[in-house]
Amino acid sequence: MTPRTGRLAMVAVALIGFAAGVVLSARLDLFPPSEAISIFGGAEKPSGGGTGTPAPSVNLPDFAGLAEHVAPSVVNISSTQEVKGGPLAPGGPGGGPGGGEDDPFHDFFGPFERFFGPPRRMPYKAKSLGSGFVIDPAGYILTNNHVVENAEEIVVKLPTGKEFKAKVVGRDAKTDIALIEIHGASDLVPVLLGDSDELKVGQWVVAIGNPFGLENTVTAGIVSAMGRHINQGPYDNFIQTDAAINPGNSGGPLLNTRGEVVGINTAIFSRGGGNIGIGFAIPISLAKEIVPQLKSKGHVTRGWLGVMIQKVTPDIAESLGLSEPKGALVSDVVKDGPAEAAGIKQGDVIVEYDGKPVSDSAELPLLVARTPVGKTVKLKAIRGKGTETFSIKIQELKEEETAERATGTAEDLGLAVQTLTPDLAENLGVDRNLKGVVVTQVEPGGPAADAGLRRGDVILEVNRQAVKDADAYKKALKVGGKGKSLLFLVRRGDNTIFLAVKPSS
Repeated sequence: MTPRTGRLAMVAVALIGFAAGVVLSARLDLFPPSEAISIFGGAEKPSGGGTGTPAPSVNLPDFAGLAEHVAPSVVNISSTQEVKGGPLAPGGPGGGPGGGEDDPFHDFFGPFERFFGPPRRMPYKAKSLGSGFVIDPAGYILTNNHVVENAEEIVVKLPTGKEFKAKVVGRDAKTDIALIEIHGASDLVPVLLGDSDELKVGQWVVAIGNPFGLENTVTAGIVSAMGRHINQGPYDNFIQTDAAINPGNSGGPLLNTRGEVVGINTAIFSRGGGNIGIGFAIPISLAKEIVPQLKSKGHVTRGWLGVMIQKVTPDIAESLGLSEPKGALVSDVVKDGPAEAAGIKQGDVIVEYDGKPVSDSAELPLLVARTPVGKTVKLKAIRGKGTETFSIKIQELKEEETAERATGTAEDLGLAVQTLTPDLAENLGVDRNLKGVVVTQVEPGGPAADAGLRRGDVILEVNRQAVKDADAYKKALKVGGKGKSLLFLVRRGDNTIFLAVKPSS
C-alpha cells in the first residue's frame, strides 16, 4: 500500500466513524433539540412540538387614515419680522439658533420665541416657520400668538402648495392663541374641533405640523398629563404629551384618535431645543371659548377679581392653622377693586369660587378669567378658624391690571432686621409712612433664605401680628411656638407676599 492510499483509507474510516456516532447519539437522545429563547426571557417550545401556543397578537393603532383625512387642513405659516440691533451673535450675521437655553420651556418659533437668542449688531429681517390649521372654510386659521406676534408679513402655504398672504384677525398673548385670515382660497378643508375636557391620561394623540420646516409631519404618542402649569402665565393649563413635536410644530393641531383637534401644540421641555418626549399643547376647549371674541373684537375680555394670590405651602398651612395646604392665599387686595368692595382681606384663603372648589392657587385665575364681566359670584374663604362667604361683582380685567400670582417658598430663620425709617423707606422705593422692619442681612442657606426672604424686604407682620419696629418684631417671634413655622407678611417693591419661615430645630 502506498502512503497516498494509506491516507485515503484513514480518512474514509474517520468519516464512517463520525456518521455512526451521529446515528447512535440521536437514538440515545444525547443531544436533545435546543430551546428557542423568548423575547420575554423564557424558553419557547420548537415550532414543530405541538404543545406550544402562539403569542397573542398585538393590535397597534394605525393612524394612516386619520393623517390622510386631516393633512389637508394643516398649513405652514411663515412670517417676517425686523429684529433690532444688538451685540453680534455667534455664527456671523445669520447668528445661531433662537434662544431659550436658560429656560427649558420653549415655544417653537426660532427668533420669535418668548426667550430671544442673542440679538445682532445690525437690524435684519428674520423669517421663521410655524404651523396652523383651518377652522372655517371662509379662510380662518388658528395658530399660536407667538407665531405671528409683531410679524410684518405672514404667508400661509397650503398642502396643495398654494400660498396666500394672511392678516391677524385677533390674538391673545395671555393664552398664546391667535386667529388669522386668508382670502382667495376656494378649497379649504376645516378640522373638527373636539372636547379636550374629555381627554384622559394614557390616551393616544397625534401631532401634525411643520417641524424644522418639514411640511405635514405626523407623529403619535399619548397624553402624559393634564392641567400642567409651566410658568408661562396666569392661565397655564397645558396638555402634556410625548408625541414628538419640535420647533416648527408651534400652532399645529394635537388630535385624538377620532381625528378631532384637542389641543394646539405650543411648547416643549428641552435643554437643547429638540424633542425629548415632553411637549405641551393648549386645550382646545380653552381656545373655543376665546375664538369668538378674537373674531368679533380682536382681543379677549376677561373677568377681574382684584387680588394677588399665592400658593398655600405646607408650612403656610401650618402657620394659618389649616388642616391641609389647599386654596389660594390672598397676599394683597387691590385698592378699589371688586374683592375689596366685597370685604376680602389680606390673609384670607379662597377655597371656593362660583360653586367650584379651589384646590390650588393656579386654578383661581382661570376661573375668574372665564367669568362674564358684571356677573355676581359667591366666593368662600377661610379667615382665622372659620369660613366666610362673599358676593363679588366681577369687573373687566384691563391691560394695565395684573393678575400675577405672588410666589414664595418656605423651608427654615437666619436674618438681621432694623426698624424701617422714612429715609430707608424712600431709598427702598416704598411709602415713607410704611411701618415695619427691613431685612438688612440674610444668611445664605439659612431658614430665611430658604423661605425666599431677601435683603431689602420689609416685614409687615409676623403670624398676622403687625410689627411696627424691631422691638415689636422680636416680641412677635417669641409668641410663635417652638419649631413651628412663622408666617411673615413681606412688602417687596410694589407687591406684598406671605412667606412661611420654619426656625431651625
